[in-house]
Amino acid sequence: MQRVFVAGHRGMVGGAIRRRLEVRGDVGIITRDHAELDLTSQADVRDFMQAERPDVVVLAAARVGGIHANNTYPADFIYDNLMIECNVIHQAFAAGVQKLLQLGSSCIYPRDVPQPMAENALLTGILESTNEPYAIAKIAGIKLCESYNRQHGVDYRSVMPANLYGPGDNFHPENSHVLPALIRRFHNAAKDGLEEVQIWGSGRPRREFLHVDDMAEASLYVLDLPKPEYEANTELMLSHINVGTGADVSIYELAQMVADVVGFKGKITTDPSKPDGTMRKLMDVSRLAGMGWRARISLPDGLQQTYDWFLEHQDDIRV
Repeated sequence: MQRVFVAGHRGMVGGAIRRRLEVRGDVGIITRDHAELDLTSQADVRDFMQAERPDVVVLAAARVGGIHANNTYPADFIYDNLMIECNVIHQAFAAGVQKLLQLGSSCIYPRDVPQPMAENALLTGILESTNEPYAIAKIAGIKLCESYNRQHGVDYRSVMPANLYGPGDNFHPENSHVLPALIRRFHNAAKDGLEEVQIWGSGRPRREFLHVDDMAEASLYVLDLPKPEYEANTELMLSHINVGTGADVSIYELAQMVADVVGFKGKITTDPSKPDGTMRKLMDVSRLAGMGWRARISLPDGLQQTYDWFLEHQDDIRV
């Protein structure tokens, strides 16, 4: 039985991947939380990899957050994510790991890239300033995998998801992404009987949202592809694969959908003084579709599922 180390198993996407692997039951799962293993420590990761010697590594660990968090902690975002990627990828190689999957982000693409964003748009323009440090780190992760493949003949792959949401999301008042932030805000507004909710920015930017269970399924689908099939559908130095739904909504439309799910009946207003970020981020998912995988969970269904999870766990999360 293969042994798979899921780095970041307590995060939203790492947790979804771990759950899917548990259901499959055909692998042994290795996990460590942050208290047990600091992935930013080269020595700690080296000692762990040498002791455990997993067969496969899924790198889902990252420092993540929304616009506010990225703007407030840019040094933390670039440093932590670079260290995690360098340590895990290199020490996995040093321990003999032949197969690795690294998870990235759609923010790797240039700010003004043509829509939808195809894989070959990488490194063709200037990044969005609000999350440039995080994006640089994620681009480095792709290039680390490709470089180890080129020099050492290993099989290290990268998948780039659209905006993820779902059970296990971060609902922190300041550091969360837009969708969980809206769920928390509209839930509190409905509970408190408020007549108005104001959302950040103009409401015009468009975003694509992928349910984390779809992402977990897609990640393992890509990981399990036979090497000849993966290589036939990618390029040596353009090997990453977009994962998304191929559809987007405006932030204002998303706010309306969230309001409907939580039962908020008041007015929705915008605050154009707050940053919008990139105006549109829609993934071209034709490469993965050509390999045989498409997303299954619709945004309305996923929102309802996520809100149900939030209600069930709200006593355990900061709201």
